[in-house]
This record gives sequence, structure tokens and C-alpha cells, in this order.
Amino acid sequence: PTAPAPDPALVPPAVLEPPVEAPAPPVEQPDPPAPEPAPVAAASAKKGVATWQFDGISGALGDVGAGWYYNWSESNASMPGPDGVEFVPMIWGRDSVTDATLARAASEGTTLLGFNEPDLAEQSAMSVEEALAAWPRLEATGMRLGSPAVAWGGDTPGGWLDRFMTGARAEGRRVDFITLHWYGSDFSDAAVGHFLGYVDAVHERYGLPVWVTEYGLMNFGGSPRYPSGPQLAAFIEGSTAGMEARPYVERYAWFGLPAVGDSAAFGLYTDAATPTEAGRAYRAAG
Repeated sequence: PTAPAPDPALVPPAVLEPPVEAPAPPVEQPDPPAPEPAPVAAASAKKGVATWQFDGISGALGDVGAGWYYNWSESNASMPGPDGVEFVPMIWGRDSVTDATLARAASEGTTLLGFNEPDLAEQSAMSVEEALAAWPRLEATGMRLGSPAVAWGGDTPGGWLDRFMTGARAEGRRVDFITLHWYGSDFSDAAVGHFLGYVDAVHERYGLPVWVTEYGLMNFGGSPRYPSGPQLAAFIEGSTAGMEARPYVERYAWFGLPAVGDSAAFGLYTDAATPTEAGRAYRAAG
């Protein structure tokens, strides 16, 4: 038999209708921490710039998509770049071959650029013999070494670079890649071919990787001295595409990043975020 149903009058209300608990108020969650800014993503690990000090240097290095930069010095203490953009030190000339300078360079990275335009009297002005005598000091850093960067004639038999490389090989000296500078005074569409032909010829002569650490268009002895914005942009587009397509070209650097004062006609940035027409073309490269 079933139990009789309880008399509602005898059952306490708490039993008949259990109380409904009010929902707990929501717990406020703290805002998630802001993510760390990502390192600058270079458009190309090859693409770099030669630069000197100007307002906005770090922002411009990031905006242009540079993978690396240098400043003709063993240290970037006066012009640090953003995270993710490599600084490459240089031993500029004879006065830089000191224990202190070499130690600072070694603390900056793993690659070292050799002497700056030793074939020019107004630059480091070193004889081949003097450069070869100093070279073991650079080798002793253990860093990967770029050759001295001649101003011109890198592919010329008997030229400064040719004699240096001949002497280095005869003495068993280590040179890991060739460093080049190039400036063209022909502002026509033929400039790209002139430039890439020179780079190819130097590589064929020495059989080593190439870094082009200064290049551009300017006429040092005539008029017009500088190309127009569209001419610069066209040259940048063609030259960077050619270097990106050449596996033996490891790095390249436009001269130069600042477009202020005397460099307004050929530089890339007037401040941290304002590229010139050439700067827009270089930013798109890689």
C-alpha cells in the first residue's frame, strides 16, 4: 500500500517550498596584462642601413623593416636600435685597432666589418701592407670578418682589394666575406644593371659571400648631383630585388637612413616615421 499524502496544512512552508538562493554577484576579473611588444619583424634579413645620429633613428629603423644596421663605429651606445634589429660593429681604421676598441666590438655581436675605404686619402687611408699587418688583431676577436670596404675597383686586377686578398691568402689570413661600396652617377634605368654587374664581378673574382655596406646614386663630379625621387625609387626597387635573388649577397645597406641636412636628397627618413619617396621604396623592399 502507498503511504498517505501529507496534509499540506501540517507541513512547514520550508519543506513545501525550498527557498531559492539569490545568485552570487559576479566576481570582477582584472584586465589581462598587455602583451609585450613583439620585436620588429624585418622585411628581409639582408636589408639594412648605414646611419648616423638623427632624431627618430630607432623608430625609422623599425619602420623601414631593417634587419640590421651599422654606424662606422665599434659601438651603438649613442644610437641603439629597436629589439630585433642587429647592430654590426666596424673597425674603421688604424686608430681603431686597440685592445679596448676590439673588445667593445666583440661585445656587440658576432660579425665585424673591416676598414672603411682604405683606398681613399680622405677616409681610412691605409696601405695594403698596413692593413694586412693589422688584420691578425681583428682575427683574434673570433668574430666573422668582412674585408676592408674599398670605395671602388673591387673587381680590378691589381687594385687595392685584389692586392689585399692576394696577400691575405698568401699569409693564411681569414676573410669570411667581401665588403663593398658602390655609387653610380648614371641615373637612368641602366643603373641597376651597372650596379649588379659590379657585385657579380667581385663575387666571381674572390668566390666569397658579399655584403654591400654602402650604395646609392650620386654624381660626385658633375650635375645633376642627385637623382629625382622617382629615379631613386626605381633604382631601389630594381637593386634590392636583384640582391634578394642572389644567394651570395648576404647583406646590403643603403646610404643612408637620415634624410636631413646634406642627406635630404638621397636619405630615407626625415624623422622616426616619415619616409621620403626613396624611403617608401626601401621599406617595401625585401
